[in-house]
Amino acid sequence: MLKYTDYDIVFSEVPGEVTLALNMSLCPNRCEGCHSPQLRLDIGEELTLEAVSTLINRFSPGITCVSFMGGDNDPQALAALVSKVRQLYPTLKFAWYSGCAALPSGMKPQTWNYIKLGPYIPSCGSLRKPTTNQHLYRIDGDGKMNDITSVFWKK
Repeated sequence: MLKYTDYDIVFSEVPGEVTLALNMSLCPNRCEGCHSPQLRLDIGEELTLEAVSTLINRFSPGITCVSFMGGDNDPQALAALVSKVRQLYPTLKFAWYSGCAALPSGMKPQTWNYIKLGPYIPSCGSLRKPTTNQHLYRIDGDGKMNDITSVFWKK
């Protein structure tokens, strides 16, 4: 089951986008130094098509992207949900922030416009550090994953 605990409108998670970011619970990852360890718990409300649509409608037309911060407990269910949401909101972009080191088997990258992969490793730093192990990808229509992580780094 997919659950979300809260949401916010953010401007830095997906470059160039005004993003509705939903924090997902039931995280199976146990990243050392996790900034939201409460998201490991079975808390929050079920993430359904109706719940996502209600949030999108509340913040439209101000948002350009919806990002799911987690969902690693059931990535296939998340991708299936996003495919349905995408049909209802074809002008929105969709992002997935995953702590997985690689795209899960069977996941089609073109389900998303952006995918962040990689667990948080304190010694490597966040996406804002050139030493990070995490990567943000912009997905082309054919599913090619283009690493755009460097946009987070100060030049």
